[in-house]
Amino acid sequence: MTDIDWARLPPLTALRAFEATARLASFSAAARALNVTHAAVAQQVRALEETLGVTLVQRDGRGMTVTPDGAQLSAALSEGFATIQDGIVALQQTREGAPLKVSLTPAFAENWLMPRLGAFWAAHPETELALVPSTGLVDLRRDGYDMAIRYGDGDWPGLEVAPLTRTRFAVVGTPELVRRVTRRGGRIEDLGAHGWLTAQDSPEQDLWAESIGMDFQRTHATAFPTTSLALSATRAGYGLSIQPIALVEDDLSQGRLVALFEQEAETLGYYLLMRRGPQRRALADFANWLRRAAHSDRA
Repeated sequence: MTDIDWARLPPLTALRAFEATARLASFSAAARALNVTHAAVAQQVRALEETLGVTLVQRDGRGMTVTPDGAQLSAALSEGFATIQDGIVALQQTREGAPLKVSLTPAFAENWLMPRLGAFWAAHPETELALVPSTGLVDLRRDGYDMAIRYGDGDWPGLEVAPLTRTRFAVVGTPELVRRVTRRGGRIEDLGAHGWLTAQDSPEQDLWAESIGMDFQRTHATAFPTTSLALSATRAGYGLSIQPIALVEDDLSQGRLVALFEQEAETLGYYLLMRRGPQRRALADFANWLRRAAHSDRA
C-alpha cells in the first residue's frame, strides 16, 4: 500500500470542486451538484490552480474546457473518487446485510421479547437478529453492538437513550410461606427477615429491590444462576423472590404463588441504548417496532 503524504495534497474540497467542474464543464452545474454557490466553486478551482501553479480550466466562448493539465488531473480524481465511493458503498452493503447485534438482559429476553418476537419477524423477515443475553455493561462501539436494552433510570451518558417500557415486579411466595410471613407482619420493611431467592442473571431484581428500600446484601439470600431456577425454587417453597408479573401471572391465577407486594417502580424501566449518529435501516426498523410493541402493551 502506497503511503499518502497529506502535506503534498491540496485541500479535498478544492479537488472535489475541480473534479465536478471538469466533469460537468460548468461552474454552475458543479455548484448545483455540490449544493454550494457558483462563486464558491470558482474560488476553490482558482485556489487549486494557484496551489499547483498550472491552469486547469479555460473559458471557450460561452462554455468552459479543461486544459491538458486539467484533463490529466480530472481523470485521476474521477478514478480516485470512484474508488472511494465503491469502497463506501461496499462497506454499507456489507453492514446492512449483517445481523443486528443486540445486548439485552436474560430476564428481558425471556419475559418480554421472546413472546413478541414472532410479530417482528413476520413484519421484517429480511432482518436477522443476533441476540446476546448479558447482565454486564457493554461498549457498543468497541464490541460491535448495534443496540443494548437495559433496565435502569435512563442515565447512560454518551449514548442515544430512548425509554421503552416499565415492568411491574412482585414479591411472591407459596401460599404456605406467605401465610407464615404475614402472621409475623407482612409489611415490605419486614420482609428482609425472611429467606430470599435471587437470580444472578437479573440485575433488574436488585435495582427494583433498592427502589422499595430492600438491600439483599443485608438479608439472607440464596443466589441462583438464572431467573428460571430462582422461580422454580420459589414454587418449591424455599423462600420469597422478586419476579416480573408477566412471568408469574399463571402461578398467581392458579394459586401456586401469592403476591405479597406489587409495584411499578416510578423511576426505573427498560431503555433502548444506541450509538449517536446515523442508523442503518434495519436498526431503525427494530427500534421502531420495539416502541410500537411497548406502546401497544400500555394501551
